Amino acid sequence: MSDRLLLRPWRVDDADFLLELESGREIIGPAGLRTTMTTREDALASIARRALDDPIHGVWAITTAVDGKLVGNLLFKPIHLSAGEPSDGPEDVEIGWHLHTDAQGRGYATEAARVVIDDAFSRGLTKVIAVTDPANHASQAVCRRLGMRHLGRTMRYYDCPNELFEKRAPV
Repeated sequence: MSDRLLLRPWRVDDADFLLELESGREIIGPAGLRTTMTTREDALASIARRALDDPIHGVWAITTAVDGKLVGNLLFKPIHLSAGEPSDGPEDVEIGWHLHTDAQGRGYATEAARVVIDDAFSRGLTKVIAVTDPANHASQAVCRRLGMRHLGRTMRYYDCPNELFEKRAPV
């Protein structure tokens, strides 16, 4: 993937790391359902749901290239619309990341996301979005470093207010 990072599928032996990464954090899943990961069983169930058989979309573990140390999570998949939102065209594709606190501030999220976005654009995808919690200024900074344009606050996704960012493929 890059000189510093690799993306790989989540494995059963990653469950303890995933539980630590997501523990106590509200996770928004299919159809906007909110859950909190609290047990190893929750982590294992989440790993099972992360397997997407798709050449572009996925939910991957981010590891360091040198020693394979897990540092976080990167997702790139169709995003769920809020209840009642009209589907007025092709599904929007979301990019998102969550890094372990020990790995934050090193440019890993920007680096991993940039590679995935560039790959998707090379395969014909024309637009990528990111939604962030309005208070998550760190993720908003990553969006800006990726060259994403801030479109303002929206309720279009996940049935809650988010800051919406967009990046379009070069013409």
